[in-house]
Amino acid sequence: MIIDVHSHAWNFPADFSADFIRQAGRARPGHVVDMSATYEAYRATAPEETRTLVFGGKARLSGLWVDDATVAAYVARDPERLIGFLSIDPTQENWVREMQVGHQELGLRGIKLLPMYAGFSPDDSRLEPLWNYAEAHRLPVLLHMGTTFIAQAPLAFTLPRLIEPVATRHPEVKIILAHLGHPYEGECIATIRKHENVYADVSALHYRPWQMYNSLMLAQEYGVWHKLLFGTDFPFTTVNASISGIRKLNEMLEGTQLPRLDATQIEAMIDRDSLPLLGL
Repeated sequence: MIIDVHSHAWNFPADFSADFIRQAGRARPGHVVDMSATYEAYRATAPEETRTLVFGGKARLSGLWVDDATVAAYVARDPERLIGFLSIDPTQENWVREMQVGHQELGLRGIKLLPMYAGFSPDDSRLEPLWNYAEAHRLPVLLHMGTTFIAQAPLAFTLPRLIEPVATRHPEVKIILAHLGHPYEGECIATIRKHENVYADVSALHYRPWQMYNSLMLAQEYGVWHKLLFGTDFPFTTVNASISGIRKLNEMLEGTQLPRLDATQIEAMIDRDSLPLLGL
């Protein structure tokens, strides 16, 4: 079974500002991304047994706002294979109530945060009600970490080290740092090695193969393969393309003496049952 811990659902283009859509053209240079994110497209590019964590996102600063009801409706199409996460933007009013509604009324089972896109630091004291709620209700929290194509989104809020004060105060909360924190992979790996319940996903990395090879080699040398979770970042890429790209990483090393990624660990990561690790 494949567990994709990083997939999106939204109404495109209605949930985005024109500025966000314009800047999104920088997401994958030379590749036009269809951001419509339909479930039909997702299922057509994933193995039948794939189970998926899906979320939208809320970030007024960057021009992105997906109502949690949109995610709940998406999940309702295939509740056996989909698990929905709610989103909050703590720079906006009534976010605590939105979190409660998303969980208690819409049945969403985790939280997605976009620190840089919304303009807040993960360790901001304003978020303490969120971490307390996640701990009390055993909700995993996934945060976007790493680079972005949105000019107004502050890079200062995307460093993996910023989750450390939270992980120290709330060690039981399951936390996922998305995209291995690229291009701060070393910092991300140091963080997940140090904190038992902090993981990283490898979504949206395979189409930068040299960078991903070096990132996974860092994980291999630091002994944290077991803390890496498979994810895609659909619609920016797909399950099938991600698996194929990851499996091909060693091929570009032919004719060199560069060290190889452990193929057994690659397969273990692709097949990892992330749901029990996250309390889902």
